[in-house]
Amino acid sequence: MRSLAPWIRGYRPEWLGPDVLAGVSVAAVAIPIAIAYSKLAGVPPVYGLYASLLPPIAYALLGTSRQLILAPDSATCAIVAAVVLPLAGGDLGRTVTLTAALSMITGVLCIAGGVARLGFLTNFLARPILVGYLNGIALSIIVGQLGSLCGFTLERGGIFRQLWQFGSSLGMTHGPTIGVGLVTLALLFVLGRIAPKAPGPLVAVTLGIVASQAFRFAEHGIALVGAIPAGLPTPWIPPIAAGDWSPLAMGAIGLALISYNSAMVTARGFAVKNRYDLDPNREFIALGVANIGAGLLRGYAVSGADSRTAVNDAMGGKSQLTGLVAAGVIALTLLFLTGALEALPVVVLAAVLIKAAAGLIDVKSLATLRRVSRPEFRVGLLTLLGVVTLGVLPGVVIAIGCAMLLLLYRTASPHDAVLGRVAETGEFHDLARAIGAQPIPGLVLYRLDAPLLFINADHFKTRVREVVAAAPTPTRSFLLVAESMPLIDTTGAATLADTCAELAATGITVAVAGAHGPVRGMLDRIGFTERIGARHFYPTVAVAVAALSAESEPS
Repeated sequence: MRSLAPWIRGYRPEWLGPDVLAGVSVAAVAIPIAIAYSKLAGVPPVYGLYASLLPPIAYALLGTSRQLILAPDSATCAIVAAVVLPLAGGDLGRTVTLTAALSMITGVLCIAGGVARLGFLTNFLARPILVGYLNGIALSIIVGQLGSLCGFTLERGGIFRQLWQFGSSLGMTHGPTIGVGLVTLALLFVLGRIAPKAPGPLVAVTLGIVASQAFRFAEHGIALVGAIPAGLPTPWIPPIAAGDWSPLAMGAIGLALISYNSAMVTARGFAVKNRYDLDPNREFIALGVANIGAGLLRGYAVSGADSRTAVNDAMGGKSQLTGLVAAGVIALTLLFLTGALEALPVVVLAAVLIKAAAGLIDVKSLATLRRVSRPEFRVGLLTLLGVVTLGVLPGVVIAIGCAMLLLLYRTASPHDAVLGRVAETGEFHDLARAIGAQPIPGLVLYRLDAPLLFINADHFKTRVREVVAAAPTPTRSFLLVAESMPLIDTTGAATLADTCAELAATGITVAVAGAHGPVRGMLDRIGFTERIGARHFYPTVAVAVAALSAESEPS
């Protein structure tokens, strides 16, 4: 691994001011969000601040993004709650222990993934799954906070169950609470529209605390956050009971995959914007160490925080010094400012969560998927429905399974084409698509746009028979255009050999054009090259057509 904190070597003195300002700004936004997300994760508010201490420091030492901030994230917190709360059974102490343990197990898995060079897993969660997942998470968060917005409690469960509870409990709505909540929501949405760079959560929390003290919200029955322990947490290793290892490990696998993918989506966006490269495997390791650090200080799992990363970039942050400054400000808050947070109304946190979740709703992307690819739209919609009905992890697992089935279906029945020549240019294109392309008498040019593998070998044989039978003139030569065939396995090679032997038995000459090295190597090893003759392997379609046409001319 490269040296720690590589950004230090190229650090410029003129970056110091913007980095410090960006770090303070990130902390100003991160503190209220961390408190709010603790509610989402099912732990007391202070644990969100604990989770915000070591992760930025770990990432500053190991990460390769200049702007990414690792901190509590709404989607990650939803997964933490889905994994831990059923195990904890309402025991708050056990909930805290399990969230920390889950974070540390997730961290170990991320480090293992980075060491094993599994950074490519950033592409594992396809875009339709992410779109459906984030929309599902957003709806789940919003519905889950409706009770707090109105001053009563909703039991955790599927979105439809909570909606039923909410409708049945509307008579219990607490007027002052919903009044404060609606005013806070309006403030957040107005600020987001007229001053998008303003730290909306900080403004809402600050005004909420001031109003709570000025108008004595507690006397009017408005629930407050209450006492937050002052001081920094002491490191610990959470004890894990034997029966908890399996569910925590299974949850950690999903959490590692989703949190890494989420972090990489954010990191890549800002890397492209600011023109630098990332190291995906090192990012995996950095995320792992950050999660171990979060658990070590009794916090919960973290991921790439898009809102705080955006603040960092908007304020001109140039390096990971911003993360160090933000962690320092949060530490000072824990030491000296927790008293001020005691008067914070719980409904203000609910409003912050609802506003954050609303930002995750992306109807436009779903509509685009529906227009561009109905199968992928259905995968995204299934993910959304799975998350809101079955829960976060089951919904994602089902969606990934459907996406894999879609991939297998497409691989089993891949696109192919019969080519013809365009007289004006002499180029070869799909007869079904290219205007002006004409078949070559006596010659069938067949292109498979996929690897030839065990899963589509029979489909390939069937298609070859069909295109030869459908040729407008008797076929003298069959040319396999292998330019779009990157790979062939032993089953595919054997099927190709059988198919070509079948063609040869009817007097048809078989040839191959544009075979890549791995494909040609496999065909050499199984004896196919010797069977059809090395002279029937051509570098391009044009060369093959010229040679085969010359062979078929009468002498």
